[in-house]
Amino acid sequence: MRKIVFLFLLSICLNISAQDFVFQYDHYSFIVEDLEKTGDFYAEVLKLEEIPHPSATKGFRWFKIHGNSQLHLIGKDQVSRDKNKSVHLCLATQNLNELITYLESKGITYWDWPGKKNAVTDRADGVKQIYIQDPEENWVEINTAEH
Repeated sequence: MRKIVFLFLLSICLNISAQDFVFQYDHYSFIVEDLEKTGDFYAEVLKLEEIPHPSATKGFRWFKIHGNSQLHLIGKDQVSRDKNKSVHLCLATQNLNELITYLESKGITYWDWPGKKNAVTDRADGVKQIYIQDPEENWVEINTAEH
């Protein structure tokens, strides 16, 4: 009987899966050639708070998104990237209409998922979404999903 109980307890202890861990989103990174111009876009257009890199003084610009979530820009001399909209940073806001008005006042084009300029996608789940591009043509989705 002891052997059966021991094997049962051992099987419970060894039965660890990804569901046993609690993850929180930490950060997203873009590699960029013009760190100043692209960083200014996130600071000035999207109004993200810039935060210091913990150890590097050059080549990086970090931004706080919400809570502890961050965007990291990494400066490189050359960047090889796929311009596919499926690769993107996604931000959520409940003020999408106000954001669209703001983007339009800044002359910033936005797209829906299929690629129509200045259009909004209405997803089947009720979420509205748009896509914009930073100065280096990295895609940023902005939607109304609640978390």
